[in-house]
Amino acid sequence: MSGTADPPLRPLPDRVARLLSELGCPPRLAAHLRAVHDVAHQLVDWLEQHCPTAAVDREAVLFGAATHDVGKTVHLGELSGPGSAHEETGRALLLDHGISPALARFAATHASWPDAPAGFDDLLVSLADKIWKNKRVTDLEDLVVARLAASGRAPWEEFMALDEVLAGIGALADQRLAFQASFPVHG
Repeated sequence: MSGTADPPLRPLPDRVARLLSELGCPPRLAAHLRAVHDVAHQLVDWLEQHCPTAAVDREAVLFGAATHDVGKTVHLGELSGPGSAHEETGRALLLDHGISPALARFAATHASWPDAPAGFDDLLVSLADKIWKNKRVTDLEDLVVARLAASGRAPWEEFMALDEVLAGIGALADQRLAFQASFPVHG
C-alpha cells in the first residue's frame, strides 16, 4: 500500500490503507488499487491545469480510485477472473465501515458508466481504472470529452488534449502491470 514501486506510485491514503488492512485485502488487490489511485492523481492534476473551471471533487475521485474494487476482498475469484459481484458488495462494505454514500458509490459505479448517467467524478474513476493498463475505451473517453467541451472548447480540441495525456499515462502501463503482478493474489 506504500513503499517503493516501479514506476513510482503514490501510496494509498492512510484512511484507505487502514480500511484495506481491516478487510484483509489481498496484496495484488492493494497493488491494483494503488496503481489506479496514482493514475487518478495524474488525471486530476492534469484536469486542474487543463480545465481549472471543471467541477471535479478531487478528494472524491482519489478516494473512489483507491477503493473502487474493495468488494474483491470478499469476491476473491474476481481478482483473477471476470465478475461484477464485487461492485455492490464493495459499496456495502464501505458503508458498513462508516464511509459516506457519496464516496462509497464509486465501488458500485466504476463499471456501470455505460448503463446509467454518471457524474464527471464517476467517469474519471472509471477512466483511471481503464487507462492504468492502457486500455482505451472510446465510449468512456467520448463522455469525458463531452464534459470537458462543456467548458467552451471544441470537442476535437478536448479530444486531442485528453488523448495526449492518456497516451502519456498509458506509456507506463507495462510497468504498472508488472508491479501488480509481482504481488500474490492471496496472502
